Amino acid sequence: MVAFADLSLSFLTGLSGLTTRDTSSGSLDFEAQFASRSQAAVSSSSVVYYAGESQYIKDNYHWSASSNQASECSFEPATAEDVGIALRILGETQTPFGVKSGGHATNAGFSSTPGVEIALYSFSDVLTLGMGLIWDDVYVALEPYNMTVVGPKITGIGIGGITLGGGYSYLTNQYGLGIDSVVAYELVMPNGTVAEITDATNSDLFFALRGGFNNFGIVTTVTVNTHPQSLVWGGLVSYSMNEWAAASSAIANYSATVTDPKASMYNAFNYIAGVPIMANILFYDGPTPPAGIFDEFLAIPAIVALVSTRRYVDLVQSLPLNATAGLRTVFSSVAMVDATVPVMDMIVNETTFWSKKLASSSAGIVTYGVDIFLPTIYDHVASPTAYPPSRSQGYSYIELFYGWTESKYDSTIFDAVSASGQNIIDSLVADGQDVANVAVYPNHAPPNTTLERIAVDPDNVMALTGGWKF
Repeated sequence: MVAFADLSLSFLTGLSGLTTRDTSSGSLDFEAQFASRSQAAVSSSSVVYYAGESQYIKDNYHWSASSNQASECSFEPATAEDVGIALRILGETQTPFGVKSGGHATNAGFSSTPGVEIALYSFSDVLTLGMGLIWDDVYVALEPYNMTVVGPKITGIGIGGITLGGGYSYLTNQYGLGIDSVVAYELVMPNGTVAEITDATNSDLFFALRGGFNNFGIVTTVTVNTHPQSLVWGGLVSYSMNEWAAASSAIANYSATVTDPKASMYNAFNYIAGVPIMANILFYDGPTPPAGIFDEFLAIPAIVALVSTRRYVDLVQSLPLNATAGLRTVFSSVAMVDATVPVMDMIVNETTFWSKKLASSSAGIVTYGVDIFLPTIYDHVASPTAYPPSRSQGYSYIELFYGWTESKYDSTIFDAVSASGQNIIDSLVADGQDVANVAVYPNHAPPNTTLERIAVDPDNVMALTGGWKF
């Protein structure tokens, strides 16, 4: 625990309104420490947890083992004002901290810490959305009203990454990114001040928060636009490697011809423990897709075909996310303009090459995803956002995902992701696609990505937490 114990004690003595708890297991004697402070600092509903308590485990848990760290303690603030008090004390004591919404970050130190883990579970309001929610909760709550929001494609994702980092969705062709639906943030600034940030009240901060993550304070709630939602059609279709060529052709034809904004498609070429399998997610925002959009995919012999008319939340929750939970993971992504047949062949070659190359390492999953979007996806808002830095051209994306089981950092795998990403960019440029300088999607950027630092934080308090720095 090095010198952190002294810092955490300074932090905890400032939280003098906190619920006290049994100290027989070795926890700090809160009552004695509170008595040393003259004022009651935070509300009695805010709580600190320690190792050995079930809520501490929940507060520190992350979907990817890469992001897990054992914090000195976890803090669940009950109000935005309590967050502000905590930030002031953290800044005064220079105590490292993490801020956790849903815990779906993959890079170490981005929403986890060896210091004080601030878990936002108490902020679970719908709608306005509390940062402690996951999107599944929001989809379920809005369903009786036949409404939805622009959220993630898979289950278990927290509100924070989508509404601060970007947010590509099945609904992006219709409504833009997740950040494009945001109309207001409740922001606790590094000096502890709580403010509602909108385009009208503070256009600079509103710009920066949409794509700038937690560099400017801690967002506790976010207000977003809702959209009408009927039954949808879609689901998972999986192919053996014998059908990869036919599926690649279908993806290229879809990319070249489908302009219906209600249609969406995500494909993943996978090697799982060395076994090749393709997973395709087909989606249409309506009970039945028009003829021709997905016919080519459905005509290919499939291992699994689980497409049907269903509720939106049912489709999201049907996808096999938990198969990769608990692994150490790394993401990367590369923008592309067109998913041509040569591009698809290149992606298949990259998937196969790196799966074999990493077979002797600990990599158990090598995935190359193809996410097809219309070029108009960035046209849905008039005001600029921190991400993307330019809205003149919308892109589709090639997503790289490696997962492994070893408990240690594996530089071989990180080097492979970096090398493969550059190979893909070079191939796309050789294919005539102008993508060499397209901004990396921050939610999928590997940890060695460098970004320009932009901060509304004169005392640099937010440098004490993880995440991309602007």
